[in-house]
Amino acid sequence: MSSFLGIDAPCAHEIEKIKGSRFLGFAFPVRDEEEALALVAEKRKQFHDARHWCWAYRLGIQGDRFRYQDDGEPSGTAGLPILKEIDARGLTDVLVLVVRYFGGTKLGTGGLARAYAQAAREVLERAALVEVRIDRPVRVSFSYEDTSAVQSVLHRFQQQAIEATYGERTELLFSVPSAQAESFAQALRDATSNRAQIQIGPEAPGQRTPR
Repeated sequence: MSSFLGIDAPCAHEIEKIKGSRFLGFAFPVRDEEEALALVAEKRKQFHDARHWCWAYRLGIQGDRFRYQDDGEPSGTAGLPILKEIDARGLTDVLVLVVRYFGGTKLGTGGLARAYAQAAREVLERAALVEVRIDRPVRVSFSYEDTSAVQSVLHRFQQQAIEATYGERTELLFSVPSAQAESFAQALRDATSNRAQIQIGPEAPGQRTPR
């Protein structure tokens, strides 16, 4: 897996009323649970007079972390349908929140599930998608005598440093596609006869390309 699909910016959309109830959908790009829950708290405060604030998120480069909340609606009628809409698009690092203003008429469990799914689906249809490359940080430290050799490797791998520190030794930080990180590091070792000091970090979101 070299990339994942997310959304580029927050998005909001209200669907047509269903038997008097209003459903306001919000989609957000998020990096972790703390950010997701802070956004939920923010919307609960903003729409404090609503009846329910139901949500779901999926997180992580592999999309392996998720959580959903029915917030007082019958179990399985709100958070799970929202999560299924996120998953139907193969998205991760995404939070979808649906705020409901009760209209006075109960919708039944099936009606509720369809309404929350519709609200999530329609806001996600309006969100700008982004493909996020999976990178690994590679930090390189080398002496002046190896500058030319290092530059040759950088040119071959088409890499530019995102951070640089100059002193007795030069330290450069790169964000390298995960699949190339090990070969990039090995090329630097070979070019400097193992004099370069190299650290490779864990996978992280990298370059973002609009879809």
